[in-house]
Amino acid sequence: MTINQYIDSINQRYKLGNATEHTFRGDLQMLIESLVPTIRATNEPKRQQCGAPDYILTKKDIPIGFIEAKDIGDKDLDGVKKTGNKEQFDRYKDSLNNLIFTDYLSFHFYRDGQFITKISIAELTDKGIKPLPENWVTFTNLLQDFCLHVSQSIKSSQKLAMMMAGKARLMADVIERALLSDEETDENSTLKDQMNAFKQILIHDISPKGFADVYAQTIAYGMFAARLHDPTLPTFSRQEAAELIPKSNPFLRKLFSYIAGPDIDDRIKWIVDSLVEIFLACNVEEILKNYGKTTKMEDPIIHFYETFLSEYDPKLRKARGVWYTPAPVVNFIVRAVDEILKTEFNLPQGLADSSKTKIKVEVQGKKIEQEVHKVQILDPATGTGTFLAEVVKHVHKKFKGQQGIWSNYVEQHLLPRLNGFELLMASYAMAHLQLDLLLSETGYKPTTNQRFRVYLTNSLEEHHEGTDSLFSSWLSTEANEANHIKRDTPVMCVIGNPPYSVSSNNKSEWIESLTADYKKDLNERNIQPLSDDYIKFIRFGQHFIDKTGEGILAYISNNSFIDGIIHRRMREELMKTFDKMYILDLHGNAKKKETAPDGSTDQNVFDIMQGVSINIFVKRKK
Repeated sequence: MTINQYIDSINQRYKLGNATEHTFRGDLQMLIESLVPTIRATNEPKRQQCGAPDYILTKKDIPIGFIEAKDIGDKDLDGVKKTGNKEQFDRYKDSLNNLIFTDYLSFHFYRDGQFITKISIAELTDKGIKPLPENWVTFTNLLQDFCLHVSQSIKSSQKLAMMMAGKARLMADVIERALLSDEETDENSTLKDQMNAFKQILIHDISPKGFADVYAQTIAYGMFAARLHDPTLPTFSRQEAAELIPKSNPFLRKLFSYIAGPDIDDRIKWIVDSLVEIFLACNVEEILKNYGKTTKMEDPIIHFYETFLSEYDPKLRKARGVWYTPAPVVNFIVRAVDEILKTEFNLPQGLADSSKTKIKVEVQGKKIEQEVHKVQILDPATGTGTFLAEVVKHVHKKFKGQQGIWSNYVEQHLLPRLNGFELLMASYAMAHLQLDLLLSETGYKPTTNQRFRVYLTNSLEEHHEGTDSLFSSWLSTEANEANHIKRDTPVMCVIGNPPYSVSSNNKSEWIESLTADYKKDLNERNIQPLSDDYIKFIRFGQHFIDKTGEGILAYISNNSFIDGIIHRRMREELMKTFDKMYILDLHGNAKKKETAPDGSTDQNVFDIMQGVSINIFVKRKK
């Protein structure tokens, strides 16, 4: 189709008087594919209902550009009117780096969110559509240049975080729209099945928006992890990503086998492929190395995640409490646990101890004896893996000059002792990524496909049986394996920074029955604060140490339990279980208006109003 034929065709349809923006879509598709034969222009209404632009231009299945078409004569092709196209155009400009807005006659070109140029191949007059042949050669050149666009090499971490966040934000919007559409039409889809499984097994009150957020972030960071392991920089695809996800993370590998396969929901495929395009344009490993150097951060990956989150949605970051636990706090807690293991438990190697103990476990209804490591470590609110990573760093220091035996030690005596539970899929993916990167940096070379014992599960619940859906069975496998730890592993060190939330959604019978010990015979009118998540996590840790018969509970947490009147039974129960209790009250409660010893303002180690304390509780074997 030539430009002249295109204008003739749309003019005839326009004159009928009943044309809409959808009327001319086939014409524009034919024109693009005629002028640039190497490009495929797809226009799928189902995708558009879920927030995709009207046309996705692909070359060898990779999206290279997007076109949003409005009705002929649209009054806001510049996208400046709040009552016009502004919201939609801004959303696309923030997320898609090669973009055209058109009313089928005039074409506005954007690159990386910036306006480049505009050109009209015809104009609307009282007599109909009038061709402007003097602009046709320029238009053809502009369109061909648009289709030749190759993403510029991304060299800065800020740019990568910004672009990843833009795509993830649009992906979340597309997923939410798809889920709401499925609910309205009572349609079954893999996305709907996955959200229902997530609701049943992990977060029971998650909304379509909440699910869309964690799902989009997980795909973005799964891609990030895959590209980090990619030895072939010139190529990358959904299929390649599925192969490259480390075998130490079986759940993410299964999720990406779905993302890479033919069953992926067609409404999200285009934006996942658009994310692939970003990673094709960068060397993630190089960017992270440079980021670590420029920020002088010990954990560039986590600070990169924070940069990503603040670009993705600063409010969400605050609501989730995704604040990096300050390195000095994490370091202090890990060193304290190491020291107490040496001095109180006669374990000279502390956290590096590789001694074993015998336990009885149930296998197919029979109790059998098994040998397991004595110093089992658990972070029940792993987040992005900061505490477990600090344990790895601390233990690695003890192997200075013994690099030859390090890999064997990691496989035989470290990984089998590091346990973590995490509820949020994106943080879970990050924890795996952080441990994987850190172990590689220490010189660890895996000889087996040993998984990291960090599981996607709700610490405060017992296991749920999965439904028939595939996604549900993947989540059930994670919950099942976590359940083995809850049931059989003699956890000796419970560490971390559990969440604080007075209006806790964790109301399982199991954790409620445990925290009942803190509430009995109080005769108080309001004991709601005793249902705060942080209190449930302290009770959870106490339960494990009690079950093992000895050990250390070491958290940084909300400090209200130290002197709260309604917390008196909790303090009594803790004193019954533990022989020694070290509490470092870091203060920082904005409501109490406390001051520092020198009279200056009392500051919190986190950017929150609630005061915190470091709590290290020790139980010796009787």
